[in-house]
Amino acid sequence: MQKSSVDIRSLQIGFGGLKVLENLDLHVGESEFLVLLGPSGCGKSTLLNAIAGLIDVKGGEIHIGGRDVTWAEPKDRGIAMVFQSYALYPRMSVRRNMSFGLKVAGTPQSEIERRVGEAAQMLRLTSLLERRPSELSGGQRQRVAIGRALVRHAGVYLFDEPLSNLDAQLRAELRVEIKRLHARLGATMIYVTHDQIEALTLADRIAVMQGGVIQQLDTPKKIYREPVNRFVASFVGSPAMNFIPGRLARGGEMVFVAGVNRLGLNGYVFRSQPTDAPVVLGIRPEHIEMTGADDQSSVPARVEMVEPMGADTLIWCRLADGTAFSFRRDADAQVRAGDALAVRFPADALSLFDEASGQRL
Repeated sequence: MQKSSVDIRSLQIGFGGLKVLENLDLHVGESEFLVLLGPSGCGKSTLLNAIAGLIDVKGGEIHIGGRDVTWAEPKDRGIAMVFQSYALYPRMSVRRNMSFGLKVAGTPQSEIERRVGEAAQMLRLTSLLERRPSELSGGQRQRVAIGRALVRHAGVYLFDEPLSNLDAQLRAELRVEIKRLHARLGATMIYVTHDQIEALTLADRIAVMQGGVIQQLDTPKKIYREPVNRFVASFVGSPAMNFIPGRLARGGEMVFVAGVNRLGLNGYVFRSQPTDAPVVLGIRPEHIEMTGADDQSSVPARVEMVEPMGADTLIWCRLADGTAFSFRRDADAQVRAGDALAVRFPADALSLFDEASGQRL
């Protein structure tokens, strides 16, 4: 199996007067699984199509395996691509769908049979090789599409939202398949999705994109625990991160002030010198703790709604000043609407953002 790095240098892409990507830089290492994550229209699929050679660039360079392929044809880039739609030939069997590209390329028949057999075994398609796409489930069709890419023995595999047309159970099953496939092959993979669960479970690193710009490029854990700005914090995580507006004040220690509530920040690591400008505190629901009313670090809250979610429970509350937030407890939590609670916001689990810029403090 080939393994190639991908280097994007000062990439510029636009359509008419619309700039989609401008001076974008990105390095994907050999054998890395990189996920491009972001909302619709953020430029992630445009970037993937540029790597594949499906759209022209206005400036910059694309290197695959150390070779400048900026203006190379897709077939000459050493890549294989899996699309959102299966794009299978309806009158061809699974075997012929998987082997068609190799036959066109003039690959010897014995080599075609070997590659198709290997891919079919990896993807549990061996018993389906003589069926047509109409005789397969959606998950099976997508596995055929992945198998068709695998037989190419490419240096880089590109996935453009391959699971978005499947139901939740099939998506979960195929996520595991793709994760196992990457572990077995050690191939370089670039995967586009707007689904944060896919990104967090599959990626070695995630590039979170908005407006054609990579907002943060890091490991899933780092992006989840230390988002660099409010956009990343709000986009990654389900249930969503809580945001509470307020300001910073100095007493014996730095504290966050929101209405009548004061939260100690001893243990929070600031990235920049704190100022008197308005800030927004962020904390994920699973990091909020229930405590006793005698805990000096707690704040009072009242329960508005309890939302059972199977394995756990999401509890929606309001602080004394009316600020809403949610936190998670286990499924057996004995909490009801109207209950008065005391909750704690651990400083080491907080994120603080400048209100004006949205950047992490």
